[in-house]
Amino acid sequence: MRRPTKSTSRKPSADSQRLTALAHALTEASSRLELRAWEDELDIHVNKLLKANQQDPIDSALELLFPDQADAYNALMDGIEACSESTIIDYEGVSYDALLVALPILAWTRFSIASGPIPADLLITLNAHFHAHVLASGVRTALMPNLYAIDQLPRTHADTAALLQTMAHAALSNSALHRPAKQPETAPFLADTRYLLAALVVPRGAPLFNWQTGAGTKDSALRLWQAQATPTFNRLLPGCGIDVLLPEAYFVACREADKQIRPISLRAASFYLTSTLNVASTELHATIGRFSEEPESGRVDEYRIAFAIAENHDVVYGVVWPLYGQEEANEETGDAASSTEDPEAQTPLEQILALLRENGISHIQCHNELFAMEFCDDCGTPLYADNDGELVHPEMPEDTPPSSAHFH
Repeated sequence: MRRPTKSTSRKPSADSQRLTALAHALTEASSRLELRAWEDELDIHVNKLLKANQQDPIDSALELLFPDQADAYNALMDGIEACSESTIIDYEGVSYDALLVALPILAWTRFSIASGPIPADLLITLNAHFHAHVLASGVRTALMPNLYAIDQLPRTHADTAALLQTMAHAALSNSALHRPAKQPETAPFLADTRYLLAALVVPRGAPLFNWQTGAGTKDSALRLWQAQATPTFNRLLPGCGIDVLLPEAYFVACREADKQIRPISLRAASFYLTSTLNVASTELHATIGRFSEEPESGRVDEYRIAFAIAENHDVVYGVVWPLYGQEEANEETGDAASSTEDPEAQTPLEQILALLRENGISHIQCHNELFAMEFCDDCGTPLYADNDGELVHPEMPEDTPPSSAHFH
């Protein structure tokens, strides 16, 4: 489930209470007409808050619904995301639909994964392929000349809506966009996501993507986009293996990239440890812990996989496997041998076990305990459960080459 940002407000405001009431009304609608009426009212209320940069009432409403009102929570989150990634803009007497789109790339390497400014010639090339293989004809675009890491993306729904407004007006006026002046530094990971952001603008009701026009399918668009865009992204991400994903609406694209980077992170960890520490994969021991923001709820929010070498149970590296959407996390950890080879049909734990074994790791321990999601106070690194069930900070051996010891 998409989790809310923690609100600083102690008491729900009138705006928060109104949002929760509208969310419940959406789930109780008995017809499409009634549903649309409630959606319109929710859009008005959310857009008012986004325009005023009022994120706290939104977060507070989501917090109220999250623990035990899943249907209303999802209805509200859908509405908030829709309002922050899409809008209607009137420009020179014409009304336009605008949509913020993410163009995700999965990257993995033993070195650093680049982010930052995109040279103008490469941005022009990517925009040309974007129009040729993904977009419907007549779509106006504005691409931000910046390759984002996930922690450099807009942090709130209000920030997302403000970015869309800026980019959509640039698309309509055919004016240049300037990348953010200051961005957070990115933590080094063996595998990570990168994003190019674009605003799409069309006259109200016109198609945005070529699969809406019958000119192709999503699958064919993805194949062509990958074939044409991958060489350019390779230039932006030197020294990396990459997988280019389908550009889609901002929140859907980001979540899909988050899901697809998980198995790549696990494979990259195995390769990194065996090559850097000069050990065979059969010497690696993996310990899987279930973690929750609220352990008393019984809900698993993520798995954390800790790696140790042979009989030395010190954790040298770890990988986080977050859970999304309807993924079932309350599963048995005793004997979780996969019942199917289809990754789509496997539970998250079964996927993890299958990937570890696929990479030659057979010494695997699964803790039944549900751990609290704890982090290092100094550097923010997640803490992992070791062989004894103690939460520890991963530390590479002292003789590890300096250039290889800084990955998270």
